[in-house]
Amino acid sequence: DDAGFDEVIEMFPKLGERMSQLAGTLSGGERKMLAIGRALLSKPKLLLLDEPTEGVWIGVIEEIAERLEKMAERISVMIVEQHVELALKLADYAYVLDRGRVALEGPADEIRDNPNLLRLLAP
Repeated sequence: DDAGFDEVIEMFPKLGERMSQLAGTLSGGERKMLAIGRALLSKPKLLLLDEPTEGVWIGVIEEIAERLEKMAERISVMIVEQHVELALKLADYAYVLDRGRVALEGPADEIRDNPNLLRLLAP
């Protein structure tokens, strides 16, 4: 629907600038934006994102993070992300995995302040 399309372009203006470009020629960050935008067109109640910042330039990571924060005001967003600082900034609740097992779990602000977090990140 056109309204959904317009929302995606408003959320990710760079995609609007690249409308005539083939998806395969977009940068890594633009491809991530496109993938998120395509998912949003279906009007999900829950959006699952696997490593939305993987392979993306730092400036684009910040842009994606800002959009995810706004998105999380309207829908539930579940993120699997190795960029811990970003994940904890965006999350209300977090799980930290260590070798496939839940090592820490709780409100993101408590996880951020947990002294065991640093141990898990730098074993």
